Amino acid sequence: MGLALVLSFVVKTWLLQAFYIPSGSMEDTLRINDRVIVSKLTPGPFDLQRGDIVVFADPGGWLDEPPPPQTGPVRTVVRDVLMFVGLLPDDSENHLIKRVIGLPGDHVKCCDAGERITVNGAPIVEPYIKHGDAASSQPFDIHVPSGSVWVMGDHRSNSSDSRFHDPSGTGRDGSVPESLIVGRAVSIVWPLGHLSWLQHPSATFSKVPPAKEPDAATPGSSSR
Repeated sequence: MGLALVLSFVVKTWLLQAFYIPSGSMEDTLRINDRVIVSKLTPGPFDLQRGDIVVFADPGGWLDEPPPPQTGPVRTVVRDVLMFVGLLPDDSENHLIKRVIGLPGDHVKCCDAGERITVNGAPIVEPYIKHGDAASSQPFDIHVPSGSVWVMGDHRSNSSDSRFHDPSGTGRDGSVPESLIVGRAVSIVWPLGHLSWLQHPSATFSKVPPAKEPDAATPGSSSR
């Protein structure tokens, strides 16, 4: 049992971790109560890509204060220990899950005449957006700072993402530092009816030209 706990902790720390989806901001790709497996090899040995679904720690002020636990102190401790070693999915009380739309240096804008988001001037068609939602009801025109990414939920009308945390309107505040990213979601493992791999939408970003090198004078985002 001790060896199993150690192995589970190693896997959870450096390779894979399970997370629980508490909100509908990524519908219909991810639904409330889904459990996803996150690869911690991205970012790291594998680079982030536009279209990746990532879990990241709250940059500051994105999440409301979590409600007090409804279980007794003993059950709370047992739950926390099992989550710590990776035997229970993280309840995501201090993490968020969104899709990467812009990489460092990208110019991301909404919207063009066809009501599409453009990345480095190229319009993108986003089949993962929840049916009936627009690409964004909130216009923006930003440059992603060095070392950060611009993220949005698939349920655009119900996602408090980079758009809503960028008061400067430049991308400086709403972009998420790569250092806060836990990893890339690769599959849904529960409930069994939702069991599936999370396919990467490579066609969506295939015509996006490379990002320009971020200007050294461009201020990076902070965790606030």
